[in-house]
Amino acid sequence: MSKRKKRKLNMGGSKSLMMKCGLVALVMLLITGGVIWFMNAFRITSVMVEGNIHYSTDQITDMVMNSDFSNNSVFLSMQYHNKSITDVPFVERIDVSVVDRQTVKITVYEKALAGYVQYLGSYMYFDKDGIVVESSNVLTPGIPEVSGLKFNHVVLHEALPVENDAIFQEILNITNLLNKHGLSATKIQFDSLYDVSLHFGKVRVIMGEDADMDQIIMHLTGILPHLEGKSGVLHMENFSESNKDITFEEDI
Repeated sequence: MSKRKKRKLNMGGSKSLMMKCGLVALVMLLITGGVIWFMNAFRITSVMVEGNIHYSTDQITDMVMNSDFSNNSVFLSMQYHNKSITDVPFVERIDVSVVDRQTVKITVYEKALAGYVQYLGSYMYFDKDGIVVESSNVLTPGIPEVSGLKFNHVVLHEALPVENDAIFQEILNITNLLNKHGLSATKIQFDSLYDVSLHFGKVRVIMGEDADMDQIIMHLTGILPHLEGKSGVLHMENFSESNKDITFEEDI
């Protein structure tokens, strides 16, 4: 009569394996839940952009939030920690700061442009010192063209080689006064004697040699609205506190 060996099933080992699998599944579930919570809790829902003129708010936002994780404030904070964006044309730098876990503030510091000259089919933008800071094929709104300057070459990041360096201070003074009174000239024109005319669309304003720029530009704020849609020359070269005679020669 043959003997049969009885085998005991190792139920304890199976239970241990099941517990380990369950524990792994629980950990994975917790990790997944944590990641989902983290991504939602720190998802950027509000972006504030200030200081931008040359670029739109959407363009600046796209420059800053340029990766798959840029919509998360923690990753964005790490990306721009102690770092500014400095390789954007017309921009000195862009700073990024996290206001709270769902709000980001982008501050744009644009280069201070006094005007531009046309040279070899490009617009050469220069600052208050006459340094050419940008070359572009695109016009920037609010920056006047400056004509009548004499130069025979232009080098990026160097001063325009004009014969009268003091002209840049005059240009800066004019642009500051225009900004002060809320006006935007399309062109600042100098003649051979460096007498200046301002262009506002199709209206050319002739300024006097010793004109009180502040007084003239202040009065222009009340005159120009009446000349909207017209073309001609506004004579203010004799304008003063004692002589307020102004004539407008309309083009026929």
